[in-house]
Amino acid sequence: MSKSSSPHKFPVSVIMESTPSSSPWLDVSWGAVGICRLREQDQNQQEKRIQQGDKTQYIYSNLSLRLFLDECESYYHNLMSPEPSCFIVAREDEDNGSERPIPFLVTMSFDEANSYLEGDDLVYSVPIPAELYPWIEAYVVDNYSAEKRTKRKRKDWRKGE
Repeated sequence: MSKSSSPHKFPVSVIMESTPSSSPWLDVSWGAVGICRLREQDQNQQEKRIQQGDKTQYIYSNLSLRLFLDECESYYHNLMSPEPSCFIVAREDEDNGSERPIPFLVTMSFDEANSYLEGDDLVYSVPIPAELYPWIEAYVVDNYSAEKRTKRKRKDWRKGE
């Protein structure tokens, strides 16, 4: 049971961006620009498209950043890394004829992001927004304590025990 009184889920918006590619094999390059806390008035909005010159941004407002007790160690190591990150997991939308990545998960866990990366999913790393960092940090402080490592004793097989 969590000791924390803060919520375990936070509604977020994900911003994806396409830019013209310098590769002769690709028309556009995709990347994640960032995430931000979802405002209450935007919660019913599914997707918003913004065109700025040769860049196109898509804002997805139907996602949540959730924290789970069994991932606290991964959150801790993420926060202690030189560049703490949020991970956005997406899949290409091939059903509609475009190869646009559609995000379906936002996580703070290195382990969870890595497991999706081993499959066919796309994983983007973005900095943790300043407004979410204290919430994540409080959750880890309230729910995680590093296990003390102990050296196991070897059994003496010569004694026949």
